[in-house]
Amino acid sequence: MEKIKIVLVDDHRMFRDGVKSVLSDEANIELIGELGNGKDLYELLKSKKPDLIITDISMPDISGIEITRFVAENYPEIKVLVLSMHSNEEFITKALSAGANGYLPKDTSMKELLEAINTISRGDNYFNKEISDTILKSIINKSKSSIESARSESLTKREKEIVNHVVDGFTNKEIAEKLFISIRTVDSHKNNIMQKLKLKSSVELVKYAIKNKLTSLD
Repeated sequence: MEKIKIVLVDDHRMFRDGVKSVLSDEANIELIGELGNGKDLYELLKSKKPDLIITDISMPDISGIEITRFVAENYPEIKVLVLSMHSNEEFITKALSAGANGYLPKDTSMKELLEAINTISRGDNYFNKEISDTILKSIINKSKSSIESARSESLTKREKEIVNHVVDGFTNKEIAEKLFISIRTVDSHKNNIMQKLKLKSSVELVKYAIKNKLTSLD
C-alpha cells in the first residue's frame, strides 16, 4: 500500500509533536517532514515532494496563506490542508482563494484530522460542518451583495439624484422645485426606484441608500 506522504508546518513544537504522534500510528501515512516555518518548507520542497502539506496560518515568517498560494502555483500536484486557530470567514475565504484543499480549526479531533487527510488524498476537498457553514454564509452574503449592487446600478442618474434628496430629508414638493420638474414626475421616479430596489417606503429607501452607499450624509 502506497503511503500518503505528509509535511507538517507549524511554529508550535508541542502541537507538531501531538500531530506527529497521531500520524505515526497510521499505517497509510508517512510524515516526511515537520517544520517550524515556511522558509524551511520551501527549502525542503526542492528535494522532497509530499502528497499533502498541513500548515498553520499564523507563523512568524511566511503565513499559511502565502504557503498555500506558493504551493498551488509552483507544485499544483501537492494538496494543502490548513489547520488553524482562526475559524472566521476572512481567514477561511483567503485560504480557499489561495488554493487550500481543506480547512480545519486546531481544536478539531484527531479522528477528524485523519478523515480530512484521507479525503483530500483521494482528490476531494474537506471542511467540517463549522467551516462549511462559514463558507456557505460567505457565499450567500456575497450573492446578496451582488444582487443589491445590480439593483443599485439599474437606477438612472435622475433616480439617483432623487434618492440623494430623499436621504437629505426633502419632501416631494421640495425635490420637484430643486430639479425643476413636477411633483407628479417625482412621484413617478420614486415609484420606479421602489420597484427596482424592492422597497416599500421612504424609510426603507433611506436605510438602503446609506447601507449601499448610494449617497453620503454631510
